[in-house]
Amino acid sequence: MRLSATIFLTDETITPTRLARELEQRSFAGLYLPEHTHIPVERTTPYPAGGDLPPEYGRTLDPFVALGQAAAVTERLGLGTGITLVAQHDPIDLAKQIATLDHLSGGRFTLGLGFGWNVEEAADHGVDWRTRRELVRDRMALMRALWAEEPTAYEGEFGAVRASHAHPKPVQKPRGPKVNGPRTLIGGAAGPKLFAHISEYADGWMPIGGRGLSESLPRLRAVWTDAGRDPNALQVVPYAVFPTPGKLAHYAELGIEEVVVQLPPAGEAEVLGVLDEYARYV
Repeated sequence: MRLSATIFLTDETITPTRLARELEQRSFAGLYLPEHTHIPVERTTPYPAGGDLPPEYGRTLDPFVALGQAAAVTERLGLGTGITLVAQHDPIDLAKQIATLDHLSGGRFTLGLGFGWNVEEAADHGVDWRTRRELVRDRMALMRALWAEEPTAYEGEFGAVRASHAHPKPVQKPRGPKVNGPRTLIGGAAGPKLFAHISEYADGWMPIGGRGLSESLPRLRAVWTDAGRDPNALQVVPYAVFPTPGKLAHYAELGIEEVVVQLPPAGEAEVLGVLDEYARYV
């Protein structure tokens, strides 16, 4: 089992370059970074975990800039987002960012994507909350057109692009007619809509915390195979996990090959101390 890590990198935490070097030195598989462009003060959307929203949400570094720094100082470390709020991006610009990072890192990028939880944040980006899932699906299709080897036009419900020259291309090769570009994992709670999206245009699922997988994994696998996908190709990567030997053993029994552990949004000394604790699981 591969062990990767996630952290809210901010202007007050350990730096991306320092963390990336330390992760690679300890043989961690990857670094995944979350995304929030801003947190409106007049927010009525409740924090999904309950209680007050932690301050690091409003201080988060841009994940693509931070991962670009991490890529430059490492050779093997995987680089991912957990998650990219695709609905809040111009898809043509985002396709270029993703392809560039995958190209410069030698194919090490994983696109973790999600639909968001903060209504006010999304609204400032012009997102209609009711249709955000369909918007993300449409934008992924548009980006796939730009990543195609030959100039490919796309016209969808929410956007369109002419057949275009768009380089660099992602290093990672297509896994199906609707799955090209970098490895793609979709985050979110188990349910029919989520599993349909995963089975249509992703490589797998990124469940936060990894609870309830014994019940939800068979349902996802059924939807996946009904969609004509290779049963052996499905990837499930529990995210933001606080590891214990029993928990990791349970994931291994389920056939899970990668787990992303949670690091504190803290300074260098505290983060490296936790890394040393987690390194015994690597």
